[in-house]
Amino acid sequence: MIVRIMGEGQVRLADSHFAELNKLDDELQEEMENGDGPGFRQTLARLLETVRALGEPLPDDSLEPSELILPSPDATLAEVQALLSDTGLIPEV
Repeated sequence: MIVRIMGEGQVRLADSHFAELNKLDDELQEEMENGDGPGFRQTLARLLETVRALGEPLPDDSLEPSELILPSPDATLAEVQALLSDTGLIPEV
């Protein structure tokens, strides 16, 4: 799957990592619902770190269709809330 981190670029990630990303997304969703700003910042950082660590960055001049689009590391709680659907950042399979 191709994941875009806003403001950074795209990463190719094996579908086998979907469950791990979904777990972090569930945590992020719960923190947002509870208005837990510090928890939100921490979990967003972990989610993005996980994508970077497990994925292979695509060249800057590559433009593949992204299956997932994640917010930038400096996105605010309000900005991420605007991006979310009912299912969170990572859609359920």
